[in-house]
Amino acid sequence: MAIDWPTRAAEVLTDEPLVIKNEKFWYHIHTYGGWGKFFKGLRQKKILATRCTNPKCGEKRLWLPPRANCPDCWHDMEWAEAPQVGTIYTHSVVTYPGELFRLPPGTPLISIELDGVCTKLMGWLKEGKPEFGMKIKAVFNTQHPTNTILDLAWVPA
Repeated sequence: MAIDWPTRAAEVLTDEPLVIKNEKFWYHIHTYGGWGKFFKGLRQKKILATRCTNPKCGEKRLWLPPRANCPDCWHDMEWAEAPQVGTIYTHSVVTYPGELFRLPPGTPLISIELDGVCTKLMGWLKEGKPEFGMKIKAVFNTQHPTNTILDLAWVPA
């Protein structure tokens, strides 16, 4: 049996270097499960984190992204609001993003240090040029939420 060649051609955007527009027509259905509260919190301009409820656990700081169970002792976690002002710990820029990257090329990606949080939160800088140690504050997409982590961005404080 012979198989025909594909009939849909990728659009050529530039010849040197060869860059094509290869459209994809698919979607992914995803459940947030117990972490839905975090994303619903973004709609309310809140950053919700989790904390271990085990009084014997050595880690009393918050965890972001939230955890269902404590990574140290496997005990249940409780929800708490995290600070909305932090510091850029490190940063990078995606110049050539992959297919599903939803932000424009050149968007600064940042690792955020928040007081009282034992982990670094990944995010993106909506305004300004990132610098190590730069004070930043959270801003929220509440007008047209995507219901993803992209509804949380950061700007200089």
